[in-house]
Amino acid sequence: MTSEDDKTVHADSYLTLHYKITLNSGAGAGEEFINTFSGSPATLFMGSGQWAETMEAPLIGHKEGDLVNYELSASEAFGKRNPELVQTISEDAVINGSEDIPIFEINDRVEFVAPNGAKYSGLFKGREGDKVIIDFNHPFAGRDLKVEVKIIGIM
Repeated sequence: MTSEDDKTVHADSYLTLHYKITLNSGAGAGEEFINTFSGSPATLFMGSGQWAETMEAPLIGHKEGDLVNYELSASEAFGKRNPELVQTISEDAVINGSEDIPIFEINDRVEFVAPNGAKYSGLFKGREGDKVIIDFNHPFAGRDLKVEVKIIGIM
């Protein structure tokens, strides 16, 4: 862990930070995905899997108070879009026995539990009869990102 005398970010540091992630390509380029600068800061335990290694790596070696700006290509961020992750599944699987049939709008986040107990989340893309089309790609798959981080504290 980081010692009291060494206030630089290491691969196992615990950080308090503000951050902003902006879409840097495709539809909505320039649109902010998340911005903590106007609210409470976030915490990040480096190396714990909260962020991808490629998002953490540019922070290594920086000090408290540093403002770090970097860009990530789609492959460095959330990967390329995988067309096989766009699935047509039974509407019953999504409704999961509920009496209230939900009305989905295009790009609504749909969360459901499969018969095997696994939890799934994806974006609703449409209907085909009694089936629904769900995109299980990360919403930012295939998108370049711009990241801005203000390091507030290092432990």
